[in-house]
Amino acid sequence: MNLAERWKRIQSKTVQSLRIFTIREDRYQLPRYHREASFYILESQDWVNVIPLTEDENILLIRQFRFGIEEVTLEIPGGIVESGYTPLAAGQKELLEETGYQSEVWEYLGCVHPNPAFLTNRCHSFLARGVKKIADMTPEESEEFELIEVPFSEIKDLIGKGEITHSLVICAFHWYGLHR
Repeated sequence: MNLAERWKRIQSKTVQSLRIFTIREDRYQLPRYHREASFYILESQDWVNVIPLTEDENILLIRQFRFGIEEVTLEIPGGIVESGYTPLAAGQKELLEETGYQSEVWEYLGCVHPNPAFLTNRCHSFLARGVKKIADMTPEESEEFELIEVPFSEIKDLIGKGEITHSLVICAFHWYGLHR
């Protein structure tokens, strides 16, 4: 019997459904102690993020206020993979909405589980090569962006100096580094 088979879910119930996730309580039989314990799970749709690369090797980054840490972060475009969208289609939509740019050349970089201890989703990362501006940004009502363009050669320093701290953005740049 493998490790996953030893964990028996006894009960699962929805605690609360919110706009971007559902809180679920799962009860499991603990294999070593033969007793039950509750675990809280956040069910969420997959996420996507996009590294927008210009013809001259610059990256488009977004400055935006993040409510969780109450600070402005430096990120790449991204968001939820809404129902009916593939990760690629969601990435294309987010790039256009958040930057006003689009690309004809898309490369799938990989995906990660943001936190498998309590999140059910994955984050898919894409590279959009040769992005071109075709429209104005169209952020959602609760979003406000400042778009900046930096040479790709500066990304490592921005991460090292703690100016880019979003873990999923750093993962995307890691994936890109593996594909270069």
